Amino acid sequence: MTLPHTGRALADAAPVSYWLDRPERPDPLPPLSGTHTADLLVVGGGYAGLWTALLAKEADPDRDVLLVDAGTCGWAASGRNGGFCAASLTHGLANGVERFPGEIGELERLGRENLDAIGATVAKYDIDCDFERTGELAVAVEPYQLDGLAADAELARRYGHDVRLLDRDEVRAEVASPTYLGGMWDRDRVALLDPAKLAWGLRRAALDLGVRMHEHTRVTGLAGDGAGIRATTAGGAEAAPGTVRARQVVLATNAFPPLLRRLRSWIVPVYDYALMTEPLTEAQRDAIGWRNRQGLADTGNQFHYYRLTADNRILFGGYDAIYHYGNRVAPALEQREATFTTLASHFFTTFPQLADVRFSHRWGGVIDTCTRFCAFFGTAYEGRLAYAAGFTGLGVGATRFGARVTLDLLSGTDTPLTRLDLVRRKPLPFPPEPARSVGINLTRWSLARADARDGRRNLWLRTLDRLGLGFDS
Repeated sequence: MTLPHTGRALADAAPVSYWLDRPERPDPLPPLSGTHTADLLVVGGGYAGLWTALLAKEADPDRDVLLVDAGTCGWAASGRNGGFCAASLTHGLANGVERFPGEIGELERLGRENLDAIGATVAKYDIDCDFERTGELAVAVEPYQLDGLAADAELARRYGHDVRLLDRDEVRAEVASPTYLGGMWDRDRVALLDPAKLAWGLRRAALDLGVRMHEHTRVTGLAGDGAGIRATTAGGAEAAPGTVRARQVVLATNAFPPLLRRLRSWIVPVYDYALMTEPLTEAQRDAIGWRNRQGLADTGNQFHYYRLTADNRILFGGYDAIYHYGNRVAPALEQREATFTTLASHFFTTFPQLADVRFSHRWGGVIDTCTRFCAFFGTAYEGRLAYAAGFTGLGVGATRFGARVTLDLLSGTDTPLTRLDLVRRKPLPFPPEPARSVGINLTRWSLARADARDGRRNLWLRTLDRLGLGFDS
């Protein structure tokens, strides 16, 4: 049901990511033109590429690192997400236990180490990105979800995590919503941050260390060139086409059409959407509590994620995950009125005491997913190119780990990271069109039906589960 004030609340929302719509956004760097050489070429200026460039330069200050991006650094998923920086490298502990049972303990240790290292980097380079180790509160909004929370808490404690189960009164004392029936507060595995400011801070830190960068530079092709790789770039309005001959390359293009053909069967781009409110008044804050500022997510198949910003706005996103036939990616797909109306209606159902709140921004962005819902890795061009892709919405944290893996793969040496099953194994491929679109949309319909039927999964979902393709919305 759409609430009557939903339309009024959305009427003045700007169709752009709140995170990117601020004066702190740095001026763009000039596009690349002419002929260049580099020890390492990084293609993509989101988190994955920025972490790769920064870590490579930290490890070897003499390494000549060049990064290029088709837009500006952080303009895509890295500047449009919810700012949940999770320790998990496997899209949640349960997914990791199912897919990597023999090494999940090590992956959990690496994930905690990775989150700590992100916090240390933010402090080292004085990155003002509102980094808060507040944890995440998963909430049950249907009775059947309570058993799942209890099972999740038991599993988390088995691996040494600091979690607390909350009953209805306890969870509503944390955040006042009449929809909450229980909750699990995971207190040590999630930080919240300002995603665009993190990207801009990593960009500045890498530039200060000597990384060369060119924005508005789209790589159009890769080819072997003796002992290196040659990348060609498209000329823009103010730049002629360019060429880079690099000894090594890291692909960090994630959801966008891959330059390596073999990646096309493993990745699908999915659009996710979010709303941002205006800053809450003191009275509105008092009405919802939320004094501990946790990130929040409900536990349906089609779930919402939401959090407070530094100036006490509420970001409210998720629920719909939209795939477009043929892996289509286009700016026009970043706005979807039906989803914004649905999100606004769900927001006011969650917080009826905020009925007078209005939204300042509405936006969408594309994320890369794969059939195992966590990153996969590989090499090409006889080990001179490495890639990481398939982060499925947890890239704020896991991309730093992915950058470490790609640099280890390029080293050509056997390391603890390159020995991981997570790194050595690939996900199952998606089928070609039209079966790809039919399967994804049937899965979305089935997940919505399961949410409406107390979580009961139909034959299609049970079949996917048996094949190791249990879809995560």
